[in-house]
Amino acid sequence: MGISRRGFMKLAGAAAVGTAFSGLGGLEKSLAQAPVVGSTEVTGGNTVGSTAKVYFTQQIDADHLVRLYDQMNEGIYGKVAIKLHTGEQHGPNILPRDIVKAFQAHIPDSAIVETNTMYTGDRDTTEKHRKTLDVNGWTFCPVDIMDEEGTVMLPVRNALHLNEVSMGGHIVNYDSMIVLTHFKGHAMGGFGGSLKNIAIGCADGKIGKRQVHGFKKSTAPQAQDWSDSMVTKELFMENMADAGKATVDYFGKHIIFINVLRRMSVDCDCAGVSAAEPKISDIGILVSTDILAIDQASVDMVYAKPENEKHDLVERMESRHGLHQLDAMRKLKMGNDKYELISID
Repeated sequence: MGISRRGFMKLAGAAAVGTAFSGLGGLEKSLAQAPVVGSTEVTGGNTVGSTAKVYFTQQIDADHLVRLYDQMNEGIYGKVAIKLHTGEQHGPNILPRDIVKAFQAHIPDSAIVETNTMYTGDRDTTEKHRKTLDVNGWTFCPVDIMDEEGTVMLPVRNALHLNEVSMGGHIVNYDSMIVLTHFKGHAMGGFGGSLKNIAIGCADGKIGKRQVHGFKKSTAPQAQDWSDSMVTKELFMENMADAGKATVDYFGKHIIFINVLRRMSVDCDCAGVSAAEPKISDIGILVSTDILAIDQASVDMVYAKPENEKHDLVERMESRHGLHQLDAMRKLKMGNDKYELISID
């Protein structure tokens, strides 16, 4: 295309490859009852065409996280951004610092990346954000607040609504991205997986997040604004898909997705100490180069849990029409529509 990658217009497609085998026993039968939106779990079946690989472990620790990553890290090179939701102050559900520290140490020339928030809180300015990073213990490696010095517009090919999205300007300083996500519920998205982590998490706090939320007021959002002055349900999910696609298109084959399914409150880590206590037990870690497949597999695993555990999280997903995230990604051809689950346990 003759366009410099450092000039931020690299538009390679997202990778989705694979063929695999899983020995997870009764899980397949349970997953058959999960909502079929977007990807379909086809482990062990005779499938026409390619399938996405989703690697899985039930063990949530640094050793297994590194082992999973090493299965699928061929595309990660150069300066590496680790996109992590670092959370509001003292948030009880954010990913454990010791696991992230060990993982980051395994990735040469890497830094955690974040952006400031649209809402007023512990992270809406760079100064407050850096204090919160210190409070929460994210002090063991560089943390790049990507919109600290401005923004950059990234294009969205074949967008549903947003033809370009304003991102933290530093995103163009990185060659690769690892999307390290705490999978959980979300007040507006229903659930927050890899898509939410980059769709909102890479968008800058002043412009990009307003684009995704459809928030047109010049002031910071107040309580009633979240229901009265922003897009919700299907349109919000489609805006998130557009924003996520901007980042996926930018990094092309040099992006990988990791979902950690632990302490899955119905609330996002942006809720801080007010987040509801999780009702569902921990599940494990998933890794893929396919964003659609990994978020669908995570949803499937939630739906496979007993009713008394999954009820609240499923209700949060469905009441917000959160499963439409998956359908929107499928429409945008952001990933493979078939995945195979591969256990390393």
